[in-house]
Amino acid sequence: MIIRPVYNLLLLPDVSYYFKRDFFTDFGADELENGSDILFIFLKEEKESGEYDAEDFYPIGLSARVDGMGEEDSVAVRTLERVNVSELSNENGRLTASVTLRPEADDLTEEEAAGQFSQLRTSLLRFVQGYQWGLWARSFILQRKNVHDLACALSDYLNLNAEEKYKILAADSRRTRYAMISATINEFMEVAKVSEEAQNAQKDGQEQLYREAAIKKQIDYLQRELDEMHPENVSDVRRFEKKIQESGMNTEARREAEKVLNRMRQEGKDSHEYGLLYDYLDFVTSLSWKAPEVQPIDLDRAEAILDEDHYGLKKVKERIIQQLAVMALNKKQYGSILLFVGAPGTGKTSIGQSIARALGREYVRISLGGVRDEAEIRGHRRTYVGAMPGRIMEGMKRSGVSNPVMVLDEVDKLAKDYGGDPGSALLEVLDPEQNNTFTDHYMNVPYDLSNVLFVCTANTTDTIPEPLLNRMEVISFPGYTALEKYHIAKKHLLPKAEAAMGIDPKTLRLTDGALRRMIDEYTMESGVRDLKKLIDTLCRSAAVKLVRNEKTPLTVTKSNLTEYLGHKKMHHDRKLTAKTPGVVTGLAWTRAGGEILYIESKLTNGKGELLITGQLGDVMKESVQIALTLVKSLYPKESKVFEDHNLHIHVPEGAVPKDGPSAGITLTTALASLITGKAVDTDCAMTGEVSLRGGVMPIGGLPEKLMAAQRAGIKKVFIPADNVEDLEDVAEEVKEKLEIIPVKKATDVLGHLLK
Repeated sequence: MIIRPVYNLLLLPDVSYYFKRDFFTDFGADELENGSDILFIFLKEEKESGEYDAEDFYPIGLSARVDGMGEEDSVAVRTLERVNVSELSNENGRLTASVTLRPEADDLTEEEAAGQFSQLRTSLLRFVQGYQWGLWARSFILQRKNVHDLACALSDYLNLNAEEKYKILAADSRRTRYAMISATINEFMEVAKVSEEAQNAQKDGQEQLYREAAIKKQIDYLQRELDEMHPENVSDVRRFEKKIQESGMNTEARREAEKVLNRMRQEGKDSHEYGLLYDYLDFVTSLSWKAPEVQPIDLDRAEAILDEDHYGLKKVKERIIQQLAVMALNKKQYGSILLFVGAPGTGKTSIGQSIARALGREYVRISLGGVRDEAEIRGHRRTYVGAMPGRIMEGMKRSGVSNPVMVLDEVDKLAKDYGGDPGSALLEVLDPEQNNTFTDHYMNVPYDLSNVLFVCTANTTDTIPEPLLNRMEVISFPGYTALEKYHIAKKHLLPKAEAAMGIDPKTLRLTDGALRRMIDEYTMESGVRDLKKLIDTLCRSAAVKLVRNEKTPLTVTKSNLTEYLGHKKMHHDRKLTAKTPGVVTGLAWTRAGGEILYIESKLTNGKGELLITGQLGDVMKESVQIALTLVKSLYPKESKVFEDHNLHIHVPEGAVPKDGPSAGITLTTALASLITGKAVDTDCAMTGEVSLRGGVMPIGGLPEKLMAAQRAGIKKVFIPADNVEDLEDVAEEVKEKLEIIPVKKATDVLGHLLK
């Protein structure tokens, strides 16, 4: 079978064609003979024969057969049937393909077909009467045998491009194909009539429609020609018209965009609204409206990327891999919105970048810190001066795709004021049941956010509104241990800092002892942000020495570290060296991680007054009252001392505000120690709230608190029995150095410490 590619040629079934033999040169001209089978395949764009690829052709072809070999090397070809073309390949310039017959809807009777052909032929014969060449054209038209034959014979005169010609062949319905041909020929006649000032002729309704279509098509054709000749002069209206057609917008969005475009066309460039209309169309046409293709998810690759970018965080990575596995099975975005909660510098935001890299998606970060206006999320209505889209849609525009990984940073820093509640505006964004029709006020049309993988970050959940928090799954980022910080610094922070400063790793060596001293004595955070700054500072200092000493290799040790960083600035609270009645060590959680906290109490002569210092919040003040009442009930005889003495309770670092429901057991123990005169061992610390019944209630932030205890040199820690399950999240190296004692009642602690 001879395969002949064609471009911009109208070929239809059941039509006789005559070609020169050299038309088949390079495509099997030597094999031509009577009865030879030919397959015509249609190019999307004109190309040289040696550059053909399967993607260059349309999927529907046309079979044909050689009817005869005429004089002067002419070849008579009769087209047969439309076929589906598959497995098309180009091997050494020879095309091969597999074909199957393409079914056709025979929804037009022979009588109807003959009637349409007769009507078209009559219209054409009447049309050519008014021209000098009409006699020749009449003979030419009378030789045609059917509508297909007529269309192919006139194809050189019809204003059809290659794609429009192919669409006629591709129509599976015979009735539809005849209608397309009829409309095209009628348009051709109307264009000619318009050119010959046929405006004076009386037209019926249908001819008027053809006339209008012909004029519009002619204007469009001429405008395209001008645009191709001078692309720099393409009008804004024309450019937006093309972008709207290619955007893939949903029906509602397309209707709104075309409405604005028509208004822009009518207003003209001199209108004061032209800029506003331009900005709107520029924004909506810059968005990606098309549904993304489903990409396979390689869990092993994703896991390797997460391990490569982040050290530790085992449970966090497991949860992310679970999310990706569910997405792989469902072939779409699925599952809860992830909320990463933890201290600054623990990798919450950067792990979002790793997720995007693992999925092969675009990454967008939107900071919500300090946002207090609902319009920042939903956008401003276009009726306002200076209206802008919201941050969500701005992020979608920046990404250029409809399925990015979008990190909403600092959701706990949202605020509300007279401008509305931005937290409530996020409810629709983060609800998988609603965000497929998210409507930004500026756009005023729905946009599908269901393909976006949202990841939120926060330092605490306390300030996040409950309805918003319920839409997310909280994943805690515990602080890093000293060992984890060591590995992160060696594997990530130091190489990145050296690369940023232009330092060759061979010229700077940081010993393990120096690195451990930096971690222990120069930082007091849960994350590694301050550690990164320290390493950057060290590299900058090293850069000065390297430049002055002509790149002589440097070694930073524990002993000469101060030459690069100066004297240590951080002074961690260490355990008390001497035990004193009324002084007990507690554990506290802060946004920067865990810390130990001393509770000091003292009795002075007075009339039973209570004095509390140390900037304690309302919750801790209530804990003081509960602890005082509980101690009076547990020690009725000793507690009489409160009647003729004033009680002063102080928490050191008075300039730092302190609050939270976890100091109850520490306050109770401190007061019990004070009135009994029995000092508590300085190796002991505790955390937990107490009730009036003497129960020790669970607390949060246990991993960070235990890390603080281990760092301060504490040996024994009392925790609420209900927090035992949280010990799974505590690093083994921390648990190995602490004796952790779960307690259910305050008397368990007092009995253990005040024997």
